[in-house]
Amino acid sequence: CATIVGRTATPSDTVVLTCDSMLLLDGVLTGKPHTADVAREQWRRMRGGTGQLLTGHHVTRISGGALSGQAARTASTTIHFADVDDATIDAYVGTGEPLSVAGAFTLDGLGGWFVDRIDGDPSSVVGIGLPTVRELLAAVGVDVTDLWRHGPDAQ
Repeated sequence: CATIVGRTATPSDTVVLTCDSMLLLDGVLTGKPHTADVAREQWRRMRGGTGQLLTGHHVTRISGGALSGQAARTASTTIHFADVDDATIDAYVGTGEPLSVAGAFTLDGLGGWFVDRIDGDPSSVVGIGLPTVRELLAAVGVDVTDLWRHGPDAQ
């Protein structure tokens, strides 16, 4: 993902957040499977086991048109997968959901049914680790509350 997460009180002060995730499973990094066959095979390796979802985050601050700060970190969350049978894997892959997500699963969608437990930050599994981003923003001199909308147009 890449997004402008907000502007501070100064209109020329912009914060850009980029992030992406990969699953470390049995010493091998895997990203988005893109095909049903790859997703199905990955789920057969994952079921009943654990993996590390690694989410890299990078914050860039631009003030007055110039780079004024950068910070980066990777968050690691341990995922404990359910021991699902082949029919369940086929049904999940058939939804199309696991084809376009890192590790072939989601925590906040249908794949959440097949995650028994996580150890770590759930928001990093969803895609953007809020505690990690808060700390990276602080490292570039931005308090997260500076990015909240204020005034009559705030929602």
